[in-house]
Amino acid sequence: MIAQDIPIVCVGGSAGGLDAYKRLLDNLPSDLGAAIVIVNHLRTVSTLLHEILPRHTAMPVELITEGLDIRPNHVFIIPAQRDLHVLNGEFRLAPISKPRGWPDVITVFLRSLTEHWHGRLVAVIVSGYDGDGAEALCGIRECGGVTIAQLPASALQSDMPDSAIASGCVDFILRPEAIAARIADILGSGR
Repeated sequence: MIAQDIPIVCVGGSAGGLDAYKRLLDNLPSDLGAAIVIVNHLRTVSTLLHEILPRHTAMPVELITEGLDIRPNHVFIIPAQRDLHVLNGEFRLAPISKPRGWPDVITVFLRSLTEHWHGRLVAVIVSGYDGDGAEALCGIRECGGVTIAQLPASALQSDMPDSAIASGCVDFILRPEAIAARIADILGSGR
């Protein structure tokens, strides 16, 4: 039986997100016991995050494929042009449901977590345009999860953190380095 109760940390971003992902992973313990899922919305180009981010963490970094098992102490990257879901302890991919306009892949994934995951949830919104993810933050809180937004002044593009904060459902507003420390505290590694 695949574990469906490990903690999941979803980090959602877009424009300027790479800077935040690197700063976060540089400061995140590699033995956190959680799956780190980076949901970066790209409409037209393939992601290179799985090639860039291994330089910033000792955890394995994998591009998500259909049916991939969700495992702790791994960093998982959403592929471009896909919606991401969880079911029965695995990642599930679907064609992007909003191919035009600003994507809502972060919102889609966070809602899937609230419906199909039993472990602790931490939702982090970092630099990016528009407001992807904000609509799902109250749901994360309602199921006992923790929500964090990047401090807008520390983001290369503050639209997404601003939208998250405006939702009224953000627990912490922090720089990426402090987000890493807060996640470690929340998940009990005490670092």
